[in-house]
Amino acid sequence: MTAIAHRYEFVYLFDITNGNPNGDPDAGNMPRLDPETNRGLVTDVCLKRKIRNFVSLDKADAPGYAIYMQEKAVLNNQHRKAYDAISLKPEDKKLPKEEEKARAITNWMCANFFDVRTFGAVMTTGVNAGQVRGPVQMAFATSIDPVVPLEISITRMAVTTEKEAEAQSGDNRTMGRKHIIPYGLYRAHGFVSAKLAERTGFSEKDLNLFWQALINMFEHDRSAARSEMAARKLIVFEHESAMGNAPAHLLFDAVKIAPAVAEAEAAPRTFRDYTVTLDKAAIPAGVSVRELL
Repeated sequence: MTAIAHRYEFVYLFDITNGNPNGDPDAGNMPRLDPETNRGLVTDVCLKRKIRNFVSLDKADAPGYAIYMQEKAVLNNQHRKAYDAISLKPEDKKLPKEEEKARAITNWMCANFFDVRTFGAVMTTGVNAGQVRGPVQMAFATSIDPVVPLEISITRMAVTTEKEAEAQSGDNRTMGRKHIIPYGLYRAHGFVSAKLAERTGFSEKDLNLFWQALINMFEHDRSAARSEMAARKLIVFEHESAMGNAPAHLLFDAVKIAPAVAEAEAAPRTFRDYTVTLDKAAIPAGVSVRELL
């Protein structure tokens, strides 16, 4: 497939109600926060995981759309598939000495794994498949306003063992905790490089699938912690050239988010409490803009 020919940037807005968008394991799974501003954070890794999950559902068993980085995947076994496909025997931690064969290993990984040709991967493990710098990168998402994490007590009526049941003398309730934020609207920025896409084969078909994943991935990611998480806006900037026609930060500055009511006293609790505006007059020549959501 032919690689994309244009550079892109995008602004992505999503929100959550009474849930935990991205728990921090080093803080008891509390929602991630910027300690100086109390604004919520969601890591790029978290968002990429949801994109991978969407693609694995939408393109299950489709050739060229396998997922490299998945739960319980043995990465050396993933790399070994490339060696088997081109009839080579791997050497411990080494790529083939011939540049053509080494490139063939890495190219096979790009052609067969969607997330390798999209996000890149460091595949220099025991079975060495090289290193790929992906054309699609995302920044951390940050909430528009400060968020207040709440610790909610919960109970479980059942116990795990008979010993626990006897110790509780008929009261089988087990106490636990859930961490949520009442509401948060998050903004993330992303980048798609046409020049890096040339190296991995990231195509227009891949790009359209990526947009669909951003729009729909939360619909297939429901859980007790993320029951009401939704994509709200996807604004895409397309450059006329592969190298780009304007700095990314100028394009991001054209998207402004403000309270729907000036000087509103109540804390925001829905997406309707915000207005999102796009200053099209500020978009430089050579760049077009689309709102996909």
